[in-house]
Amino acid sequence: MTSGGKIDKKGVVNRVLDVVERAGNKLPDPAILFFLLMVLIWVLSAFLSKLTFSEIDPTTGSAIQINNLLTSSAFADFLSGMVAAFTGFAPLGIVLVAMLGVGVAEQSGFINAGLKSMLQITPKSLLTPMLILVAIVSHTATDAGYVLVIPLGGVIFYAAGRHPIAGIAAAFAGVSGGFSANFIPSGIDPLLQGFTQSAAQIMDSGIQINPLNNWYFTSASSLLIVLIGWYITDKIVEPRLKKVPVSIEDEEEETPMDVLSPEEKKAFYIACSVMFLSFIGLFLWATPEDSALRDEKGEITSFSAPLMQSIVPLIFIVFLIPGVVYGLVSKTYSSTKDIIESMTKSMQGMGYYVVMAFFCALFIDAFAKSNLGALLALKGASGLQALNLPGQITIVGIIVLTAFVNIFIGSASAKWALIAPIMVPMLMQLGISPDLTQASYRVGDSVSNIITPLMPYFPLVVVYCQKYVKGTGIGTLVSTMIPYSIAFFVLWTIFLLVYWALGIPLGLQSSYDYLITL
Repeated sequence: MTSGGKIDKKGVVNRVLDVVERAGNKLPDPAILFFLLMVLIWVLSAFLSKLTFSEIDPTTGSAIQINNLLTSSAFADFLSGMVAAFTGFAPLGIVLVAMLGVGVAEQSGFINAGLKSMLQITPKSLLTPMLILVAIVSHTATDAGYVLVIPLGGVIFYAAGRHPIAGIAAAFAGVSGGFSANFIPSGIDPLLQGFTQSAAQIMDSGIQINPLNNWYFTSASSLLIVLIGWYITDKIVEPRLKKVPVSIEDEEEETPMDVLSPEEKKAFYIACSVMFLSFIGLFLWATPEDSALRDEKGEITSFSAPLMQSIVPLIFIVFLIPGVVYGLVSKTYSSTKDIIESMTKSMQGMGYYVVMAFFCALFIDAFAKSNLGALLALKGASGLQALNLPGQITIVGIIVLTAFVNIFIGSASAKWALIAPIMVPMLMQLGISPDLTQASYRVGDSVSNIITPLMPYFPLVVVYCQKYVKGTGIGTLVSTMIPYSIAFFVLWTIFLLVYWALGIPLGLQSSYDYLITL
């Protein structure tokens, strides 16, 4: 209570978040947590495998069946496939390869020089929206934002004299919490469209869905996510972090910025010129319709296009080359040995993440093989269908269902492959178009990413935070991200409903209504 008898809402919010943080930090170390969750999946699979379920798995056409992971053969498969599950864990390769190049750019001083230059022309008050906007744009390059933008968020905020955890949180909110907000089309658009069209053709065999059927909505959502994230970061998250001291082992790497020296300016301009020429070369390579970087249909943004599959190696190269140039010109590097030492140092900092990734990979592999995720998604979709609610309420229900299932199944395509065949035809029977159903799914698929430790990149963000605050645990990160998640969920849902009520087009060749033909 305040002195005037009014409730201090900020104080209540902070106390609630403090409780979440303390409770979350009492959980075991993330690596042990993933191990315990894997054991829990084994036990649940053994119990539920004895039960019969009526839900039909749309990917197989058969009734859903839980696979018992505690049989002798299943455990033998687990042991023989353990190495493959770990080395095949997608985030692991992405993170390590990208960090090799970024590590050179960081250790040489190139990134530091870039931040000095940026902070000289960018007002501190606009750092938050600019960071979130960059995080949103990073979706175009698949998972690049997790290994590039999020750690830079901490560096940028610390360099500006602000709390680095707030910068990491803002970037994480933009990259992951606003995953479906982007004004630049990316590979996720045709990926989801494919599942939506297949589901819609269950009811109407001739229907065609445009891959950019949600483009206008996701573009408009970018502005919404920037504004919400800006407010949450500056008014809720950063003030709460003022009591959290920052501790950095290597002060030479992370010090508030001063002005570039003439030698640094020269090295930075030369390195930037080399980077710019690299982009020009890449553009010229990708421009021809028969470019080797395009897929068989000549598309350059599809997931099958070599360019999209080369994003991480390109990050490695694009940061490695200017990093080396800057190091040599500025005399930071005197030999090739210094370059390798920079890579080695960046890998040393990833040791803890590798350990967590091992157990996380085994858990995710067990969860997928058990079929528990598919059962959860199908049960939720069937339950929502059985309620037979009005269209608007069903749309909100899809957002709620997706956000909940997203806590357990991180893959956007995997969830939609299960849910779409149920929800899309059902809403078509209510006169609601597949375009609107897909838009509601994309909202729910984003908002809970940032609060689930089961998201493959969540442990990596914990590691980023520990660089500045050693005691950062799962509870710390979850409590920091909860305000973003709640705000995104509520306001983005309202935004979609208002967008729908105003009749603003969702995207190319899209509609809100589906005309049922008899």
